[in-house]
Parts: sequence; structure tokens; C-alpha cells
Amino acid sequence: MTHSHIHMTRFCLALCLTATSLLHAIADEGDNRSSKNAHRTDTAPTEDVVEADTAPTEDVLETDTIHLLNDIVVTGTRTPKLLKDTPVATRLITMADIEKADATNVEDLMQEEMPGVEFSYTMNQKRHLNMNGFGGQSVLFLVDGERLAGETMDDVDFSRLDMSNVERIEIVKGAASALYGSNASGGVINIITKESREPWHVNLHSRFSRHNALRSGGNLSVRGSHVANSLSVNHTNVDGYKLSNGDNPSAQVVTTTFADRTWSVKDKLTWSPSAAVKLTGRAGYYFREITRTADSPERYRDFSAGARGLWRCGDNDNIELAYAFDQYDKSDFYRIPNLDIRDYRNVQHTTRLLYNHTFGEDILTAGADFTYDYLLNTNLDGNSRSQESGDAFVQYDWRISPQWELVGALRYDYFSDNRESSLTPKVNARFKATDDISLRASYGMGFRSPSLKEKYYNFDMAGIWIVLGNPNLRPERSHNFNLSAEYAHGGYSVTISSYYNKIDNKLATGVPHYLQGDQTQLYLDYINLDGYSVCGGELSLQGQWDNGIKARLGYAYCNERFVRNKEGQNINNQYIPARKHSLTARVDWEHRTMSDQMLRLSLNGRFASGVENIEYVDYYDMSQGTKRVSYPAYTLWKLSASYAWPNIGRLTVALDNVLNYKPQYYYFNSPITEGTALLVGFTIDIKGRK
Repeated sequence: MTHSHIHMTRFCLALCLTATSLLHAIADEGDNRSSKNAHRTDTAPTEDVVEADTAPTEDVLETDTIHLLNDIVVTGTRTPKLLKDTPVATRLITMADIEKADATNVEDLMQEEMPGVEFSYTMNQKRHLNMNGFGGQSVLFLVDGERLAGETMDDVDFSRLDMSNVERIEIVKGAASALYGSNASGGVINIITKESREPWHVNLHSRFSRHNALRSGGNLSVRGSHVANSLSVNHTNVDGYKLSNGDNPSAQVVTTTFADRTWSVKDKLTWSPSAAVKLTGRAGYYFREITRTADSPERYRDFSAGARGLWRCGDNDNIELAYAFDQYDKSDFYRIPNLDIRDYRNVQHTTRLLYNHTFGEDILTAGADFTYDYLLNTNLDGNSRSQESGDAFVQYDWRISPQWELVGALRYDYFSDNRESSLTPKVNARFKATDDISLRASYGMGFRSPSLKEKYYNFDMAGIWIVLGNPNLRPERSHNFNLSAEYAHGGYSVTISSYYNKIDNKLATGVPHYLQGDQTQLYLDYINLDGYSVCGGELSLQGQWDNGIKARLGYAYCNERFVRNKEGQNINNQYIPARKHSLTARVDWEHRTMSDQMLRLSLNGRFASGVENIEYVDYYDMSQGTKRVSYPAYTLWKLSASYAWPNIGRLTVALDNVLNYKPQYYYFNSPITEGTALLVGFTIDIKGRK
């Protein structure tokens, strides 16, 4: 057993002892609060105000169609809505889905649950998201409704987003800039964390796999009549190892995966002095170390904190005031001189005011945000930059009739750098044709302001070329159209959707070039492009039967149209394009014994079609021109079995990649797998009864 394993075991024992002491201290508190107001649409308009009592407990973790459609979602309209009634098409990943997937972070979960989503490598083994043709810089990630600071190769650090204490994930595809501003032109992914439900709850968990891969942690939550607190601590570790590639690859390959370890601590405290007031405070720390070289590993840290106050100031009015702080740092640690040298820091301070008023079944929502954004980067021109941004938005949710609902929103954003501004509209409509059939349509204008990095970067990229920022970049705007139809009856549901997105002034990098009079150094500029569009569609089928079997199938089609230069070639694409066809599938069988123990068998998998990309023959010699690279299709499947004892815990055994797929070449978009792997995990889950 490694030192990290020993320390983690000691920590878990200490956590249990601490939990026991706290439980005795609050045993007399009890919890008499009711969840009657959880399904009212005139409750507070933000993510964590839906009473946690409404979420499914361990005893009723069901994903049947009827229960799922009666879950509450908030991201699409910033107001609580039943999933079946929301005018904005929303994909909900429940706590039960997260438990079945046994995912470590949001990357693992989304690839397993959603077709049309792929995470690929960039340089230095950073991870890049492609969701229906939109990259990570155009898909906004939120945690309890708050933005994240920092980026790695244009994407947030996905390893920060662990799944150990997540209640649900709400995913809205298509432009959401009218409510959430810049970086939401391709959609919003809102990760909503758990709140304390029981008087006390202790959860300890661990999972082991090859290469000493360890995931372990603990959650402790307590809840009294007015105060609740949730604390989680998590740790991951995996050794580095070599990958075996075939001869003569067509593109860059991954030859080594680096040793990687993370720690995260999060705490959320809620105080409700009355039924009309709710105050929430949170704090978190995240640490990651990647060992590319033994003497100088890279380190990543994040410090986050926030406070939120909700006041139900009348039967029809809610006011929320929130402040959020997030600081993301990167540094290089030199072991021999014991120096930790920071070369990157992004700090964001955000203040938000939100007002919500109901007129019968209609809802008016208005809000404003102010953000201070500071970026220190040794590769920036001037090393550091900052800007302030402000916005104001208004939305009206009009319930025209029992069959028709229309939602319109308008937002104004202002950025101090270059005095840039944008006006962004959105409209959504829902028609309930029958009790079982709902039709939805939407138009939204997407908006993405150039980042400080894109404006002021000056970076020598591994000796290949110097990446130059462009302070004259214009904001990227997109026009997004979506249509969807949903049929749900009993234990079955069918959803079909289509979309078309046209992007103007797309922010990208251009063609490498020499400066006039200098043929020794190549430069790569950030530029605006026109002519990019993406269209596609999705199909989702779900069903369950009385014999305990549940099944879900998802298919996605995505077709990107790239900008081409005068020679008819694709303009340099920073990342590999989206795969045209992808599929996810899951089949679960569950059996409960007379003593309420549960056996679950699951088979889930994904398929991704091949994809082609135009790339340079030699990045150090542009005169050799370009070539067409074909990346192969692949399919991965996982078989798992778990046995759960009520109020004790759960044992899980899984075979990942049961078909023993091994890529011939580990390209940047190939799955990093060496074949079938055994995963063994256990959970201790004990809770107090109300």
C-alpha cells in the first residue's frame, strides 16, 4: 500500500470519528421542514434553491420516464420548471445516472451518457471538448450556477469537476447567451451539487484499477431545523505509463501518459432563519500535479468561495444577491531547489442580482451581473491584463394557454477592454399537443467575446510558430435554430431534435505565415473567420419493463462546414472536427430482495464514427503543404455489477472495454485504453432517518 493510500485510510477513519461527534451534537435538532413548495414555479429562480427533499433518495433512485419528467430543472429559464413542462429542451443527468456510470469526473460521465460529445487531447495532454461542433470555449460550464475561472488550451480544467457530490447535471444545447452571456453560444452545462437532506449522512468511497489508479474520498452532511452543512474531500491518483503505437502514424500520437494526482475539498453551509430567507456560503480548494518530468512536475490550484442570499419577499416575488470568487493558478515545481514558480493566474470576482416575479402562471425574470477578470500569464504581451464586464437581462415566460408557452429574453453585455458591447435575444416556444407529446422550437443568438488570451497572447509554441494575439478581434456571433419533439407514455419515451448553427466572425487561428522580410520564424495569429456552420440532429429512445430491465439508446449526427482558403483547403483547424455519427447505449437490470438489498447489472457503451481532417505535412516546414488525415472509428463497452445493502453501502465490480479494443495509433482523439481493465470499488453509505 502506498503512502497516499495510507494517508487516505487514516483520513477516512478520522472523518468517521468526526462525523460521529457531530451527529451526537445535533441529534436533538431534527428536521421538520417540508418540501411542499418544491414544485411551485414561483419559487426562487436559481439552481440550489429547489429543496433537496424533492431529489430522489438512495431508496428510490429510479430513472423511469414518469419520475424523470417530474424532476425540476432550472438552467434553461433560470426558474424552476418540471422537465416535461420546460419550453427549453434540457437533458437531465440524474444522481442515479451518475451512480450507474461510476464516473470520476464530468468528462467520463458526458462521453458515456451523451452522443455527440467527445473529449480529445491537445498539446501537453490537455483535454478539449467538442459538443455538436462547438468547442469548450463556446460551452459554458457552471457549478451551482457560477462560472469557473481558468482554462487549459481554451477549455476549463475538467478534472476539477468531480462527480462525488453531484445532485444532477442539466445540459442545455444551443445558444444560451441571452441568459448567461459570453461563452454560452454552444450551450450550458450546469453541475448542481447535493444539499443535506437527512439529519446526518456519511459516505466513504473508493475505486481501484490498473496503473495504481485510485479514486477515494468522503462526504459528510448534517442538517438541523435551520442549518445544514455538506463537506466533501476527494483524491485521485494514477501512475504514468508508456503507450505502444504502430509504425508510421499519419498524425501526432500520444506515447506516454503522465502520472496524475488530485485533491479537492469543498464545503457548503446553508442557513435558513425563516421560510422566506435562505443564505448559502461555500468554499473550495483544488490541487492537481502532473509529472511530465520527475524533477519538475506541473501544478494546478484553484481557490473558490461564494455567498448567496435568497429572499422570498412576497407570494409572487423573489430576490437573490450573490457573490462568487474563483482563482485558478498554474505553476512549475522544481524539486531540487524546492521552488514553485507560478506562470499563470486567472481571478474572477462576480456579483449578481436576480429578481423574479410571477403573474399567475407567467414569470418575469430580470437580473444584472458585474465581473472583474484578471489574467496573469507569462506568455501575454505585458504579462498581465484585466477587464471589467457588466450585463443586464430580462426574460418573460408567457403561459398563453395549457397547450402553448412562449419565453422571450434579451441581454446586454459590456466589456471594458476595447469598450465592446453586445445585445443578444432569444425566444423559445413549447406546444403540448397531447398529454404525451410536446413540441419545442427556439432561436437564440450566441455571443462570445474575445478572451484576454486571444487578444494579447505572445507564445512560442514548442518552436513550431509564435502564436500572436489580436487586440482588434471582433466578438463571435452565432444564429442557432432548434426543433424537437418528445413523446412520453408510461415507461417509454422518444425524443428527436435537429439544429442549425451559423457562426459569424468565428474566433480561430489563421494560416501560419512569415513576417515581411523575415523568413526564419513562422507566426500564427488569432483572427475572425466567416462561413462556418454546423447542423445535425439527435434521437433518444428510453424504455423500462416490469422485469427490472431499463434501456436507453442515443444517436447523434453532426455535420460541420469549415471555412476554406482560396486554394480550397480548410483554414487551419485548431482541433480535430466533430465525428459525424456517434451512439451511446445502456441496458440495466435491477433486482430487489425482500430485505431491500439490490443487485444491478449494467452494460453501457459508445460508438464514434471515423473523421477526417486537413493537417500540415510538417509543422516545422509549411512549404510541404497539407494532407488529409483519417482518424478511425471505435467502440467501447463496459459491463458492471453492483450489490447494495440499505444504509450500509455498495460493492461494484466492472470490466471496462470488454471487447478489448486497442488503437493501432493513440491519436489525440483516440481513447487511451490498453484493452480490458478491471475496476473494483466500494461505498460505505450511512444516513440518519428523519
